[in-house]
Amino acid sequence: MPTMKTLLEQLRVTETELRVRKRLLDFGDDDIDALTECCSLVEQRLDTIVDTFYGIQTSNPEIAALIGDADTLDRLQAAQRRYILDLFTGVYDLEYANNRLRIGLVHKRIGVEPKYYLSAVYLLRRLLVENLNDLVSDKDRRKRVIKALDKLIYFDVTLVFETYIQSMVSEIEAVKNRTEDYARALEETVAMRNGELRTDALTGLTTRRFLHEALHRTLKAAQRRGEPVSLIFVDVDDFKHLNDERGHAYGDQVLCELGKVLQDAARGEDTCVRYGGDEFCVVLANSTEQQAMASYCQRIKSLLAERLPNVHISLGVVQTGPGKFEKAEELLKHADHRMYQEKTVKKNGLAKH
Repeated sequence: MPTMKTLLEQLRVTETELRVRKRLLDFGDDDIDALTECCSLVEQRLDTIVDTFYGIQTSNPEIAALIGDADTLDRLQAAQRRYILDLFTGVYDLEYANNRLRIGLVHKRIGVEPKYYLSAVYLLRRLLVENLNDLVSDKDRRKRVIKALDKLIYFDVTLVFETYIQSMVSEIEAVKNRTEDYARALEETVAMRNGELRTDALTGLTTRRFLHEALHRTLKAAQRRGEPVSLIFVDVDDFKHLNDERGHAYGDQVLCELGKVLQDAARGEDTCVRYGGDEFCVVLANSTEQQAMASYCQRIKSLLAERLPNVHISLGVVQTGPGKFEKAEELLKHADHRMYQEKTVKKNGLAKH
């Protein structure tokens, strides 16, 4: 009986719970006696009731489509006979409750909507009452048995709908879990893609896309603390010539090594960015222009001379704050302009020689 236990336990239907449900419907011993007294009478009309029931049901195209083939109809008719007899046996225990729960489960699984189930219950009740009116001549007795039957049908319907509701809740939970799994996967994908976009694949530095974010964050913190911020624009001299002369693989090696140099020279609070091509930016928190040039720029040049002695760079250094702060866009423009000034001075100096 593992299936029965599972169904009953899932819906917390116990002997105590059945007694509570019967008490709520005022379904007692008198009702049980009224039903059992009519069991043999109903059995006489059993085939007629079932045949009439399914004759009406199959006349509806939607219900006929749900029933399907003749074999299914035969199984349903046999189940209906058992159910009608169960209504009049007088035994309404856990096994009886489990059979009602299974009815709901089967109906839900095969796609019978509640409106079709309730219409079928209404039809069966009508046919049973019509036959009881013929079979039970005593008016008071007939009234008692129909009243008891109504209570029991309500009792059954509540159990059947327990499984309908439970199945729908399970479906909602499954959809919810799938949605949450999809959302987590989507978040992971977005995070991964953002990570890829945030980090330059060649140099491992922050990408240009996130330079403004880093610069705005540093400027905002500096304004709160009243500290200066310096920005350095870095460009490799004659990078096109290096590429043309020694190949793009060497050019990539130069950019990769320069990225390491900038990162090695930086402090933890500084941000090194590959701006694009052979251009880089470094955001220096709490640093004046003089400090940037005397300390950071010298470290860059020293490391570069050790690692790439034949590569030269031009630097543009600007400061903003602590008194007045420029916007990030203006700061970038000025640093870029300073860098090109240095590059121009170098070219002019070489031209004189």
